[in-house]
Amino acid sequence: MVKVLFVCHGNICRSPMAEFLFKRLVQQKGHAQDFEIASAATSTEEIGNGVYPSAKSLLKRLGIDTTGKTARQITKRDLDYYDLIIVMDNNNLRNLNLMFGDYQAEKIHKCLDFTSRMGCDIADPWYTDDFEATYRDLDEGLNALYNTLVENGMVRG
Repeated sequence: MVKVLFVCHGNICRSPMAEFLFKRLVQQKGHAQDFEIASAATSTEEIGNGVYPSAKSLLKRLGIDTTGKTARQITKRDLDYYDLIIVMDNNNLRNLNLMFGDYQAEKIHKCLDFTSRMGCDIADPWYTDDFEATYRDLDEGLNALYNTLVENGMVRG
């Protein structure tokens, strides 16, 4: 089983979008049983809050229900537990480093690092208000992540 944790600043926009989109992707590929997927925040600002309405609306249009999802902060235990920590931008990387140092750095990657746009950030729709662009970037990054896991033999194709 591959355990993946998606991380952004508040865990109300990008990381829950990534969590639910990746769950849908692995379900569609017939590999839901091969994954444990969750999301978390680097900050404490939104702890306990649900998915941001615009993100929730976009996911609902795709037939994805986010009922019950509330923001939580990443912990050191998460770094031990999850095989991959997928962050959305350089600020998330910096915040993880401030929180935990270089601890388990080899398992931390940016979402678009699996694409030809390695090193690029997924823009925060909280500031851009462009949830469709965030969705397109996540779709590209998540498909590339899945394909990388298949290519590396972590999931059978």
